[in-house]
Amino acid sequence: MTEPLLELDDVSVSFDGFYALTDLSIRLMPGELRSIIGPNGAGKTTFLDVITGKVRPSKGSVNFRGQSLLGLSEQKISRKGIGRKFQTPRVFENLDVIRNLELAASPHKNPFGLLYDKIPVAAKDDVQRLLNYIGLEPFARTKAGKLSHGQKQWLAIAMLVAQSPQVLLLDEPVAGLTDEETSRTADLIKSLAGQHTVVVIEHDMEFIRDLNAPVTVLHQGSVLTEGRIEDVKNDPKVIEVYLGQAKD
Repeated sequence: MTEPLLELDDVSVSFDGFYALTDLSIRLMPGELRSIIGPNGAGKTTFLDVITGKVRPSKGSVNFRGQSLLGLSEQKISRKGIGRKFQTPRVFENLDVIRNLELAASPHKNPFGLLYDKIPVAAKDDVQRLLNYIGLEPFARTKAGKLSHGQKQWLAIAMLVAQSPQVLLLDEPVAGLTDEETSRTADLIKSLAGQHTVVVIEHDMEFIRDLNAPVTVLHQGSVLTEGRIEDVKNDPKVIEVYLGQAKD
């Protein structure tokens, strides 16, 4: 039986007596694509913060590849193979697209190495592959700040992939995107699963349906239910949480 790649067990997070997460347990398998949904305040961002070391839980365990992540810095957790894309795409807007990817792919992680050292040929090949993969090759020499919002989202995802993480944590990757951009983003994310374990937090239900992945619903910091999107949408508990009333 395959062991979980990432496992949160009985995790609680308290901020001055307010519990953002309560006895949360989630297991992610190698290569899995998982959608995480829930109303505002459900604990979705705190869930990501715990995994990446930004927040330490009040109790519970967080294990990656069988080893605890508790007490490790955000940088150490990132180097272990867990990458996160925040809601707002973080790109170097004054640098061109290809340079953004080169910096992400570079093995030199100190500031001077990033700015002045040449990246290996293999990394340059990865950059070119990623440019083609996300459809930004025609914009390789365009300043990232000139890209559309959707293109910046794709660049941010590609920069994450360039770092070769085993786990990709994507926070609202289609916020502010057009319908066409949203569809393309769904295709991009689905293509990343398998080689990576991908966790997507999103409010757009049509996008979640397009991902066609198992869904975990959070409510008040706990798992409310899990399943396929159509089953989840018809669950009376979910309907009550989202609409304030049970389904007839």
